[in-house]
Amino acid sequence: MTGAKSVMSAQGKSPGSKPPGEGVADGLLTRRRDPQGREVVAFSGRLDAEAAGRLWEPAMEAVRDLTKTAGARVHVDAHAVSVCDSGGAMLLTAMDEQSRRGGADMELIGLADEYQRLVASLRVVEAVDGPPVHQPEPLVAALGRGTLQAAHDTRVLVAFVGETFLALLSAIRRPNTVRWRDVVLYAERAGIGAVPIVTLIGLLLGLILSFQSAISMRKFGAEIFVADLIGISMIKELGPLMASVMLTARSGSAFAAEIGTMKINEEIDALTTMGLAPVRFLVVPRVIAAVIVVPTLTMLMILSALVGGGIIMLTMGYPVTTYVNRLSQATSPAALGEGLTKALVFGFIVAAVGCQRGLATRSGAGAVGQSTTDSVVSGIILIAIIDGFFALCVYLMKS
Repeated sequence: MTGAKSVMSAQGKSPGSKPPGEGVADGLLTRRRDPQGREVVAFSGRLDAEAAGRLWEPAMEAVRDLTKTAGARVHVDAHAVSVCDSGGAMLLTAMDEQSRRGGADMELIGLADEYQRLVASLRVVEAVDGPPVHQPEPLVAALGRGTLQAAHDTRVLVAFVGETFLALLSAIRRPNTVRWRDVVLYAERAGIGAVPIVTLIGLLLGLILSFQSAISMRKFGAEIFVADLIGISMIKELGPLMASVMLTARSGSAFAAEIGTMKINEEIDALTTMGLAPVRFLVVPRVIAAVIVVPTLTMLMILSALVGGGIIMLTMGYPVTTYVNRLSQATSPAALGEGLTKALVFGFIVAAVGCQRGLATRSGAGAVGQSTTDSVVSGIILIAIIDGFFALCVYLMKS
């Protein structure tokens, strides 16, 4: 720009069009040359929020122009600034960022110390070369971090299960301390609400297993043994396993979401402040309800699957009496007791894991969703592990 002085006000007029002193009070932006011949952007008067809003575009345009012509430095003179609030400081900060994006540094001259500190508190230094390159974590470090986290989660979960078990024993010794109304409510939600889906899944499972096994056994003329397969697999293994997995996805996640929401709303802290133990007050009723409900749902799952198997046997020409006699020969009360024992343990694990994940909920928008997901994943994994432990124990007892 030439040495002639150019002045821009908020209305785009020269200062001569205003009464004396009014332009300075309102805030002005000027471009001029200093005694060293450098082109300078100068502010004068009040650099407050109103003036900053009116001068924002002219200031940004001046900085963009100077970064193209003035080299590596933009000079801003603030000797004549009488007042600078947060709005003016934001304008100066934005000019500095615009200078950096244009490949130049901005030099702020003459601003009072108190206003310098305000600008410094708002200044955000941006990297000129772009965002930092993300360095992936080494594989060994990632494995180590994951192992330590898994060990920590396991330790916390085992401690919580032990605490819940002790609280459950205390409730058995003193039944009057249990909130039985809550137990009935949770049993109704987890049990009666799950009857349709458990019945449907059990029926479909019996139909599918019977049909698929009958295709293979027909080659050997052994279709009658479909009854043995359905009876043994459903009573000893698939019945309690499928019922507990469905309860984990349906009710364990609900327990985690309910308690997690209470944790975020600080209701858990309120209970602790009032001297009420969260485990006894919130966890024990849910665990008792789950321990009651899971064996019942297991029986319903088994009966539905056996009905499905009977339908397939009828379509193959076998009468109902033959199917029932075959089931009675293949199964026993001991097998049913084994399945129901699994269901009791699975019910305890499902409720305990769901409540523990709810109590471990952190703050944040997605915290409850994360706790719900963790409860389902952890519950299914623990059910599979404990089921394997049961299988090993039965093998050792019968070997």
